[in-house]
Amino acid sequence: MPMLDLNHKVAEERLKFNSASSKFAYTPAPANKPAVIFVLGGPGAGKGTQCVKIVEAFGYVHLSAGDLLRAERKSGSAQAELIESYITEGKIVPVEITVNLLLAAIKKDGGKRFLVDGFPRNTNNLSGWQQTVGTALNVAGVLMYEVSESVLEARLLERGKTSGRSDDNMESIKKRFLTFQNDTMPVVEYFRHQGLVHSFDGARPIDDVWADTEAALKALEAKLA
Repeated sequence: MPMLDLNHKVAEERLKFNSASSKFAYTPAPANKPAVIFVLGGPGAGKGTQCVKIVEAFGYVHLSAGDLLRAERKSGSAQAELIESYITEGKIVPVEITVNLLLAAIKKDGGKRFLVDGFPRNTNNLSGWQQTVGTALNVAGVLMYEVSESVLEARLLERGKTSGRSDDNMESIKKRFLTFQNDTMPVVEYFRHQGLVHSFDGARPIDDVWADTEAALKALEAKLA
């Protein structure tokens, strides 16, 4: 499958797929292989909230790239300090670290349906995923929650009052939103071109967002059955 020219200002981030990785990304999962749904959206877009509901309704396993990175950061491992510096600066952690954490969690669980929340965050993430995973897993779809910058700021500042997270402050929030726009949106547009993206207005009440999310999951499940 030829690479889509995103015509995006971050030209160096364009995807470089070989034929094997393209087949992996866009071929429905065989019955004996786990399926992955990527869940994307700006910081504070409500990805985690909707993932909890999906887990309850459909039995998916929810893996948050951010949560895995934060847990590793607190573990005292050799890469904890590196992860800390990237997260605090609102930058994307090197793909090797994130992919290995996700794959370890998937292998440990042994399930058949996974929600991967907050990943891939740039085209390098996606390329790294495909190079590492190969055809062991199938990307079945992408859930994209769209929320304006002003709403995200208000949500995260409110969350920061009790979250204890070092990145829930105005400076980090603005950096994270800019990173999302510059680095993650090209990934979303690539998947949209492939017909894999289900978009939702994440600024609406949680139950309204869930109604649309549930409908999208039912459609995806029908394709995976």
